[in-house]
Amino acid sequence: MRKLACALLLAIAASSVHAADVTVLTARRIHTMQASQPEAKAMAFDAEGKILAVGDADALLARFAGARRLDVGAATVVPGLIDAHGHVAGLGQSMLTADLVGATSKGEVVERLRAFARDLPPGAWLIGRGWDQNRWPGKAFPSAADLDAAFPDRPVWLSRIDGHAGWANSAAMHWVKRDLAGSWQPEGGNIRRDASGKPTGVFVDNATNLVEDVRPPADEATTERALVLGMQAAVAHGLTGVHDAGIPLEELRIYQHLADRGQMPLRIYAMADGNKAALESLCRHGLYRHPSGRLQMRTVKLYADGALGSRGAALLADYSDDHGNRGLMVMSPQELAAAAEKAHRCGVQVATHAIGDRGNRVALDTYANALGKDVDTDHRWRIEHAQVLSPEDLPRLAKMHVIASMQPTHATSDMPWAQDRLGPQRIVGAYAWRQLRDAGTHLALGSDFPIESVDPRLGLYAAVTRSDAQGLPAGGWYPDEKLTAFEALRGFTLDAAYAGFAENELGSLAPGKRADFVVLAEDPLAVPDAALRSLTVQATYVDGKPVYQAPSK
Repeated sequence: MRKLACALLLAIAASSVHAADVTVLTARRIHTMQASQPEAKAMAFDAEGKILAVGDADALLARFAGARRLDVGAATVVPGLIDAHGHVAGLGQSMLTADLVGATSKGEVVERLRAFARDLPPGAWLIGRGWDQNRWPGKAFPSAADLDAAFPDRPVWLSRIDGHAGWANSAAMHWVKRDLAGSWQPEGGNIRRDASGKPTGVFVDNATNLVEDVRPPADEATTERALVLGMQAAVAHGLTGVHDAGIPLEELRIYQHLADRGQMPLRIYAMADGNKAALESLCRHGLYRHPSGRLQMRTVKLYADGALGSRGAALLADYSDDHGNRGLMVMSPQELAAAAEKAHRCGVQVATHAIGDRGNRVALDTYANALGKDVDTDHRWRIEHAQVLSPEDLPRLAKMHVIASMQPTHATSDMPWAQDRLGPQRIVGAYAWRQLRDAGTHLALGSDFPIESVDPRLGLYAAVTRSDAQGLPAGGWYPDEKLTAFEALRGFTLDAAYAGFAENELGSLAPGKRADFVVLAEDPLAVPDAALRSLTVQATYVDGKPVYQAPSK
């Protein structure tokens, strides 16, 4: 009876809408992601971007006679893609700093830096990101000496591809306010040193703060510019929403100004950056949602450990390729517990970065203790990455109703060296999408841009093939963990919306929901797997209005 009543109310509301305020979209195929009506040919939505009806083209055109027509021809329409874990300012800032992604040697890094530095004022810090020693001959960490010859006086600070390590030259290290030599280490971090105790120039996890705290910070105008650039890049790739994983209160304020001015082309689900001012604001003033529906914050992001690529992920046993090293806990178990308990008291969702099997275990134990009897409620706490899980911990996520927020391209980027780090036994519980999904865990998919590309098509391809751009290895890397194309698309739509408490508003195309959708030249559920990488994004719509349209050829 309730469903019948809702349908009747929607029909009455639709009939009362003036036809001139309605748009009827027609396409070869619309994938709604609704189990009750998975495919359609047409969709009607009003001037506010609310979907009125989904169904047959002739029926909707007759029902809304005089409505505006939007015919996308032979294209396929899917719900707006949502990246469940990205860093918008980081993406924009990567466009404003030296791009080192894909550099295959330290020499190539230096050449890119020289080219970038030509446009900088004398003495200005040279900032870059994206280096990855795993791509270089020997795969060894670099040193300050590798930069000093080219930049003896200008401070240089370069973030690793995963954001969990930095590389400084001697001029940059001279700015640090304490002696870096010796054997001391910051809590949750590692200063790499040579045999004599001298710092090499590489700082891992919390040790990066020693340099970050002394380099000139980005001003408000630069941060706003970075957010604008990041959002523009996102919608150009078919994203209508991003879960921005960990931002300070000051950055939320800049987002608010953009939303007030109507300058946010997509929806941002922002996470507070740890047990700091933004979380305190949520506790004091309540969960935040902008009237436009384009911006909200109701989540705090915490850090259990570091990253696998820089050997900072916390493991239960030694790294297979670095005996004696078990990684780093970026927040101590006590700090994690205090933050999680505070968030629970305030009704704030918790999302914890956890890569290694120890990091994931500590995160799950922390959740169990903080939630207590509420572990069986609809809390939707999340683990970001859930990258390496021990066999006994893998089923705990579903049992505790914890969402796995995972990034398919991490697997295809890491596969050349991940087993070296973990060995043949632990790798079986790594990047375990199929095992988690079959256990009943909700999988919200994303990219972790700018660590990976912002392009969700690459994530769809990686989830389905577990292969690189050349289709290697043939058949996929640990192929038993593949997802189907439908499961992958659901991970970037309805399941991502669920992870943001928005499945009743976003993630599928149905009456009463928002008209957020993407127009694709090809059908992602019908093309060969290899073609998922090159799907053509013709347009991106949010609230029924185009926020990106591909240039005419």
